[in-house]
Amino acid sequence: MKNLLRNRRIEKKLKTKDVAQALGIDQALISKFENGTRKPTKEHLFKLAEILDIAYETLLVAWLKDKIYAEIGTDQFVYEAILQVKEEMAFYASFKRAPLSKKLERILKEIDTFKNELNQFRKYDSFRITQALELEYTFESNKIEGNTLTLKETDLIVNEGLTISGKSMREHLEAINHQEAIAYIKELMDKNTAINEREILCIHNLILRGIYPEDAGKYRKVQVMIKGSSHMPPQPFLVAKEMEELFIWYQTNKNNLHPVILAAEMHERLVTIHPFIDGNGRTSRLLMNLILLQHGYVIANIKGTHESRMSYYNALEACQVENNKEHFLLLIAQTEKECLERYLSIIKPN
Repeated sequence: MKNLLRNRRIEKKLKTKDVAQALGIDQALISKFENGTRKPTKEHLFKLAEILDIAYETLLVAWLKDKIYAEIGTDQFVYEAILQVKEEMAFYASFKRAPLSKKLERILKEIDTFKNELNQFRKYDSFRITQALELEYTFESNKIEGNTLTLKETDLIVNEGLTISGKSMREHLEAINHQEAIAYIKELMDKNTAINEREILCIHNLILRGIYPEDAGKYRKVQVMIKGSSHMPPQPFLVAKEMEELFIWYQTNKNNLHPVILAAEMHERLVTIHPFIDGNGRTSRLLMNLILLQHGYVIANIKGTHESRMSYYNALEACQVENNKEHFLLLIAQTEKECLERYLSIIKPN
């Protein structure tokens, strides 16, 4: 691994002090990582992968290989022992994640059929269609959180710059901010930017800008409770660590899960951590839709009606309290399927 770190740093034209500053550690430690006299921690690996633009899995495998070699060396029975460990790990890995239900697998297949069909008709897409659907997403996502603006009022605020009599400044800002956050995740998609802590904080900063400026783009420093839920989010001093683990989970699983499942999981995991004072739901849904857009799907727009909102909250509650993700995964998959079908119905020639 030492050669991998050094060679990649040189390719990126970075000095050891640059990497040290990004990691928040002493420069001498970087030199020791590169000459093999010290091993980075598992937490360092994730940040090194970001800084040096190396796949996290590649670094993790190299790190584990060095760790195993340092522990057991070249004993004559090492190879046989490793083979037995491999067999046992494969056996237990099959129990780590419950298989997807047949219903969920069926919906995922239907989603991919619609996506493949949509790809054939992308040339008929237009800015006007995209603009209208994104406005609906802003309207519905804010409505879930209690915003009382109508779709038309949202349009007048966002696209005409008008002020709606009788509506609060916060509701106006929520509409404007969310629309700007959509533009930001589309920019991240276009640039193929990696999903990391910085981007999540930037999304959240846009959501709360001008509403809670002191909390925008910052993790909460107080304990919170979720109104109407029995789930208790982690204490504030645990938030940064839980977020770090979230990104490690993402890097480990991003190539192993269906994109719709990956997007739904990241949504649920982020909103369960509840890292912010406010704006957790909107930020989590934007993260979910960033992942969907990156993989060529369309925005999954969860409706803000009472019935839809309660189904959404109940599905999240089942994840957080009962550790049952089936209902939530089904809800997101069904939403994506319906949004794909609608998109097709709009742009597909008669």
